[in-house]
Amino acid sequence: MKVTESDNIKHRQLHFEGYLQRVSAEQKEYAEVCGSLKMTETDNTNTNKQNEGLLEQILTRDNLNRAYKQVKRNKGAGGIDGMQVDELLPYLKENKNELMQSLQDGKYRPEPVRRVEIPKDNGKTRKLGIPTVVDRFVQQAICQILTPIFEEQFSDNSFGFRPKRSAHDALKRCQTNITEGYKYVVDMDLEKYFDMVNQSKLIQILSETIKDGRVISLMHKFLRAGVMVGGRFEDSPEGVPQGGPLSPLLGNIMLNECDHELERRGHRFVRYADDLLLFCKSKKAANRTLNHILPYIEEKLFLRVNREKTQTAYVGKIKYLGYSFYISKGEGRLRIHPKSIQKLKDKIREVTGRSNGMGIEARKTRLNQVVRGWMNYFKLADAKKLIQGLDEWTRSRIRMVTWKRWKKVRTRLGNLKRCGIKEEQAWMWANTRKGYWRTAHSPILSRALSNERFKRAGYLSLMECYSAK
Repeated sequence: MKVTESDNIKHRQLHFEGYLQRVSAEQKEYAEVCGSLKMTETDNTNTNKQNEGLLEQILTRDNLNRAYKQVKRNKGAGGIDGMQVDELLPYLKENKNELMQSLQDGKYRPEPVRRVEIPKDNGKTRKLGIPTVVDRFVQQAICQILTPIFEEQFSDNSFGFRPKRSAHDALKRCQTNITEGYKYVVDMDLEKYFDMVNQSKLIQILSETIKDGRVISLMHKFLRAGVMVGGRFEDSPEGVPQGGPLSPLLGNIMLNECDHELERRGHRFVRYADDLLLFCKSKKAANRTLNHILPYIEEKLFLRVNREKTQTAYVGKIKYLGYSFYISKGEGRLRIHPKSIQKLKDKIREVTGRSNGMGIEARKTRLNQVVRGWMNYFKLADAKKLIQGLDEWTRSRIRMVTWKRWKKVRTRLGNLKRCGIKEEQAWMWANTRKGYWRTAHSPILSRALSNERFKRAGYLSLMECYSAK
């Protein structure tokens, strides 16, 4: 196995040397590159009449073209073979016949994914598996055909990683449930869900819908491709590696079984990926629901429930998708959870830190990205006073880093005078020995670096973004 994977990597790398020297008009060439081969009748195809031609749909020219464009649009890091997204087109130009033929003959072998660990808020890490660019291309082609098929089966209470559905839709459904009297929840925590998926059970579920054995075999190969950790190969007998186009779809397919079981039992619930809330009208009902659903999740789906984090609670005491809930005049409403506020402050501290090496324009650009992205996500919350406070705090951070940048007395004096401060006051504050944070809150610096000046300079305001929602 190891020898085969190594040979495969070397084979791909032989083509890389000439790739970077080529200049191609990609918009004209990708369609030619991704054109599928004409299918030929072989013993393999003749013995799979029951497959309904799903593999052929995956390998159609239009589908491969869309897959290429999506991988190109998503960018992302390369896998274990070192190939980058920009090198995909030259690779396909050179190897499209071999690639298509290997997929048709069932001889395609995905590479192991590259293990990457990213930090989580709780200090732990989340394991990602980065497939090679070619494997991402094949996965994307599969995903585009399977998604419409399984979308017809998915629950209306599932919102994560689905077309035309978002976290905001999930939160609005939560509000509806709360308004209708479901004020207690089972906050279900699936322990390392993507790492613990039972592959045999997943393949069984897939086989109930997908009748093309070649596609099932190909997806099983992706699941069992393994992981490269520090140059060492590790088998992957369980789990769905996060990082490839297929993993969100496969995660939803597995948990769709749970969705239908909950619906069969008449429960109200909202699921976003593996974040699951079950809504009940009393604490007693919530406890009963938890006790009844645990055996199904653990014994039928073979998933692990984190007993320490799974809880039954009043809706006002939980965090869901970064928000918290409250009830006003019988209506379910949304707040921003304190942990989400702290996370924003940590990001802003990082961006406005003096030692991060950013220039003025780079810092402004990054800060605007943080402000815009955070406010777009949390725009559903009732948080006017909170946002005003965060805005003031952010402006003080900008003033502080600016004051630090005006390091010398002469520089501070000149800049304060240019900002409209009288010379006597400018001289006094240029020589102040007060700390940076205290100076940032001073009336003089607030006047010199006013909110209006920040606006003219192009800094976004949290409050303006919130008001424009």
